[in-house]
Amino acid sequence: MKTRPATLADADAISDVLDEIFRVGKRASAGDAAMVREFYIEDPDRVCCTVMEADDGCVLGFQSLKLVRAGNIYNAPVGWGVIGTHIRPSAARLGIGKRLFAVSLKAAQEAGLKDIEAQIGADNGEALAFYEAMGFHTYRYEDTNMCKQFKVG
Repeated sequence: MKTRPATLADADAISDVLDEIFRVGKRASAGDAAMVREFYIEDPDRVCCTVMEADDGCVLGFQSLKLVRAGNIYNAPVGWGVIGTHIRPSAARLGIGKRLFAVSLKAAQEAGLKDIEAQIGADNGEALAFYEAMGFHTYRYEDTNMCKQFKVG
């Protein structure tokens, strides 16, 4: 397995990852390639978007880190980063998230971010445990989401 920056050519594969997560009930909606390009790969607030690729080239998961600006959809503090981790359920528990986070953390440091927020559904025990293991701590609630903070520096 290897990590690498997401490219436009990955849009369909990333969409497949989101669809697999949606089909098992761990995501509220699926995502087509156009949404992936707009919201993850070409987002002007993107700090990084990294894929984990299997030896056969299959995208097993990805992580997105964006800069939070005023009026953001997350209601997160301006100037922070906001992170999202998406791993195929069929590839869970292989250390993919941890390896992706190492790349995102380095990018956050290089971008001068001081804090990162992750919003996780309060009923998503696996994701909550992952972010806790990475060093995130709950600091607020947003609707049905727990918002976790990671201090970068």
